[in-house]
Amino acid sequence: MITTTSTTLHRTISAGFLQHYSALTMVVCVLSRTLQLARHSCSPLGRLLCSASTNKPVLTLFTKKPCPLCDEAKEVLEPYKRRFILQEVDITLPENSAWYDEYKYDIPVFHLNGKFLMKHQVDIQKFEDQLLKLELQNDGKQ
Repeated sequence: MITTTSTTLHRTISAGFLQHYSALTMVVCVLSRTLQLARHSCSPLGRLLCSASTNKPVLTLFTKKPCPLCDEAKEVLEPYKRRFILQEVDITLPENSAWYDEYKYDIPVFHLNGKFLMKHQVDIQKFEDQLLKLELQNDGKQ
């Protein structure tokens, strides 16, 4: 009798734990996916969500696959990667058709915090100047 009750209680607790764990896992997955989508979003809300906790500028790369020039540009920016959040927008996706119409002959194209910065290749001096300017603005707000 005690063994049966103990087994039933164990099953009940285990089932409750699994339901709670499954629900928690689902919430974490949804939140993770939401942040992932925000990082790849080109909307002001997307930029806000992915930079709010870090105060890092968001560098948006408009790209497509394959894009050897984009790969080259990312290599040039590698030493700076801790100073900004890179957000890639694939202009060939249906939801990015407006960007495709605008940039199909110009990739890679970069926006910094939602404003056009450069295209075709990385202008490292321009990038450094604008990045520093944003960092100084953020330091002044804190």
